[in-house]
Amino acid sequence: MSQMLDFDDNAARALEAMYLTPDVVGQRAKVIEMLSPQPGEHVLDIGVGPGLLAYDLARMVGEGGRLVGLDAAPAMLKVARTRLAASPQAECMEGDAADLRFPDGAFDVAVSTQVHEYVADIDKAVTELHRVLKPGGRTLILDTDWRSIVWHSSDRTRMERVLACWDDHLADPHLPATLGARLRRAGFRVLRVEIVPMFSPQWQPVSYAAGIMKTIRGYAMANGERHGISRDEVQAWYDDQLRLAERGAFFFSVNRYAFLAVR
Repeated sequence: MSQMLDFDDNAARALEAMYLTPDVVGQRAKVIEMLSPQPGEHVLDIGVGPGLLAYDLARMVGEGGRLVGLDAAPAMLKVARTRLAASPQAECMEGDAADLRFPDGAFDVAVSTQVHEYVADIDKAVTELHRVLKPGGRTLILDTDWRSIVWHSSDRTRMERVLACWDDHLADPHLPATLGARLRRAGFRVLRVEIVPMFSPQWQPVSYAAGIMKTIRGYAMANGERHGISRDEVQAWYDDQLRLAERGAFFFSVNRYAFLAVR
């Protein structure tokens, strides 16, 4: 059973900082390149988060278009609304990826990054995506398969236990492996699939790796006992990563997968 992250104000600020790292900035550039948003289009951003992708998309569709950002976390919506305040074509609202409260065919484009892996009923969510898109509309879904992780540690067994605990925060930590088939069953035609790596072959304090390391530490501190991991063990795992960084031996890589599909 998953134990989801609590996206409160502190988590929202931490996520925003992580999304501003060069790795995730590069991810947004890849998403925009694959989606190719056009002036005047209506775009749905599911899981708008701090609104960084939504901000770029709103500028690209222009005032003749529309951008709707959806999120389940009020703290995220607050950050996104602030970022989008000067864009009259953009609005943000609370909502559920598996229950999209929009008419059929309301959007030209729908995008979600690091969202559907949190959704318990993924098939319903994909069916909803298909419904709210116009015929010929396109969607891009990007999620991580945590089996792709390569993360150096001085204690491999402890690393595996910490990552097993981390898997619990997701409904499906391996969603990309089945996502293409799910999209096709829902009526989509998958046009393109790209790997988007989060890759740190050495320590960088401003990076996705550094940010996720802190996030995993906090989550495992709160939930590790369910996996028989004490808080002291979690701290030892974290301290080991800092020592590896000091010695020039840090290495982190995990793959995200972007699926572009058309209705």
